[in-house]
Amino acid sequence: MVYIMPENMPDTEDAVAENVRLNVAGMTCTNCALGISKYLEKQGLENVSVNFATNEVRFKANHAVKLPDIEAGIEKLGFQVIKAPTVDEHGHAHPVSKGFTIERKLLFCALFTIPLLLHMFWHHPFLMNPWVQLALSMPVMLVGLWHFGRSAMASLRTGVPNMDVLITIGSSAAFSYSLAGAIMQLGPNFLFFETAATIITLVLLGNVIEHRSVQQTTTAIGELTKLQVQVAKRFTRNANGQEQVEEVNASLIRKGDVVQVNTGDKVPFDGKIIWGQATIDEALVTGESIPAERELNQKVIGGTLVANGSIHILVEAVGEKTYLAQIIELVKSAQQDKPSIQRLADRVSAIFVPVVILLAIAAFLLAYFALGVDFSGSLLRSIAVLAIACPCAMGLATPTAIMVGVGRVTREGILIKGGKTVEQLANVKQIVFDKTGTLTTGHFKTKTFKLFQGSEAEAISVLLSLELKSSHPIAKSLVREYKGTEEIAFTHTEEIKGSGIRGFDANGNVFESGSYQLVRNLSTDHTFDVYILKNNELIAAIELQDEIKPEAQETINYLNRQGIKSILLSGDRYEKCYQVATTLGIDAFYAERKPHEKLEIITELSKNTTTAMVGDGINDAPALAKATIGISLSNATEVAIDSSQVILLNGNLAYLAEAIKVSKATVTTIKQNLFWAFAYNLVAIPIAMAGLLNPMVAALSMAFSDVVVVGNSIRLKYRRLKG
Repeated sequence: MVYIMPENMPDTEDAVAENVRLNVAGMTCTNCALGISKYLEKQGLENVSVNFATNEVRFKANHAVKLPDIEAGIEKLGFQVIKAPTVDEHGHAHPVSKGFTIERKLLFCALFTIPLLLHMFWHHPFLMNPWVQLALSMPVMLVGLWHFGRSAMASLRTGVPNMDVLITIGSSAAFSYSLAGAIMQLGPNFLFFETAATIITLVLLGNVIEHRSVQQTTTAIGELTKLQVQVAKRFTRNANGQEQVEEVNASLIRKGDVVQVNTGDKVPFDGKIIWGQATIDEALVTGESIPAERELNQKVIGGTLVANGSIHILVEAVGEKTYLAQIIELVKSAQQDKPSIQRLADRVSAIFVPVVILLAIAAFLLAYFALGVDFSGSLLRSIAVLAIACPCAMGLATPTAIMVGVGRVTREGILIKGGKTVEQLANVKQIVFDKTGTLTTGHFKTKTFKLFQGSEAEAISVLLSLELKSSHPIAKSLVREYKGTEEIAFTHTEEIKGSGIRGFDANGNVFESGSYQLVRNLSTDHTFDVYILKNNELIAAIELQDEIKPEAQETINYLNRQGIKSILLSGDRYEKCYQVATTLGIDAFYAERKPHEKLEIITELSKNTTTAMVGDGINDAPALAKATIGISLSNATEVAIDSSQVILLNGNLAYLAEAIKVSKATVTTIKQNLFWAFAYNLVAIPIAMAGLLNPMVAALSMAFSDVVVVGNSIRLKYRRLKG
């Protein structure tokens, strides 16, 4: 264990931009998302983020470009901007129709493709007729050109060709060759109508399976969204001025309204109880399994369930300002944020389609001119290369794993604010802990009370009156212990930054309460935690004792097993920090550091390696923001959400280990997915070029590759993690 001396460092600030969000249907892979991103960036939009898995497109508002023009441009690329459903006054949603869904397209194509495939096993004259095969394949080709062709052309216009280019070229080549064979009556060896139709149908099947599988990776968002209340009971007054309760759509509730919530109801929005008391289940929001008792003047969170009781709530936040809405937004942002591990996959995906087209041409030329394969056989090899290639799997590798990993920890009451954070947390090398309220309970008791002058009653009265004005954990404990003591009426109070608090009474007396920094010119006794002064004279001092959290020891033990260095950083006295560090087995500690010194230390540590800071999200906000990863133990504070990348909503330090475990498992899953996606293409494309794969089998294999990647990601949801 090492005790470390301070050094001076600079600080910086981060800015956050507000984005416009659109729900866009029709994206099937990363290249689709890249195409939309490139289009939006060409329009001069900033902070562009497109997530094909959640169908969300985000960008920073630009007054020079009108939103309807942006929506029209996206739809010209072959995608559909889904409008929000309309809601009536009774809370019933009327969603906008999405038209001919991919499931319906698959069913329609299958009805024509199955008879085409049947002729390969049952040589009935009717099914062998080339004009019958043309008639059966034509509807499938039209659907394919509408579904894949439009997207392919749009992607070519953006300069980022997607998977649909390969499908369109492959199926069109087979159909065109077959059409020429039918017109010229060249015989059955020149007819591949079933190949063209089957490629389209099987890729649609793969898209449906992939879409439904990807949906399983976004269950956390779905579960949180379901918590949002659609109908609320609002207090109103009728024409006679009498108060009454009416059920209204939740979207009609405004800040300042009063709503009634009874047993079995969900709390509609964040607010304060102004009547009644209740037992509230907050598990799905905070991760805390034990129901909370809430009474008059206490806060409640929208989306939580009243297990027992009846309360009236003064609504304090609605819409995107609510705590639940902020959580949903954080989860969405985290799931679409790209870690650096995805950069290689993105670069490869962007050039993959042109490379595959060149390989398909090379396969045809090599087979026809060098190997003596006939035109039909050479064409089938080329089509097989187009059908087997799968940039989708590379695009799915990272986002599906991130969505499952973030979703898993969210259900535990842990918020991770980005895919980059997942990667950083998996590779964290050292973690810095605040002491009070983080490693210790923050509930202090007086161990020693020493009076220097005056009466004990006066000293306690000064202490209570000053600490009532502070939000520090020690202040809260002292108020809890000495509550009921007579208070002093201060004319005003002020914070002594990093030292304590000062109050002034009407008689001109100045009272102070705080750390040793207040009395370093008056006393050399460091043994006390709180010093009480009157008119710059020491009147009393208190030594406190604070218990270590039960889960702190196991958390430090886990870090030690993982080879992660643990560091204690506190403003508390050397003796207190030494005792906690020694008891828990912490590697190094800093003591008696002011807020600006904490910031300097975190800045220096973060320069050298990936460093996480764990604090309460209020007093440690600057240090949390400066660390590579800020981890807050606060419960639902805005400062915690703003300053930290990881928020443990239930305040349980044990969940830090769970967050690290899941992050490590997520990064491992991403690497496994990328390995499969790259290896699959490296092996499958040469096999197709060698003529060892039928195009129909190739199309099915391509769909299978996507399912393997998504399935491996879903497995992360249920795996037991070791550590």
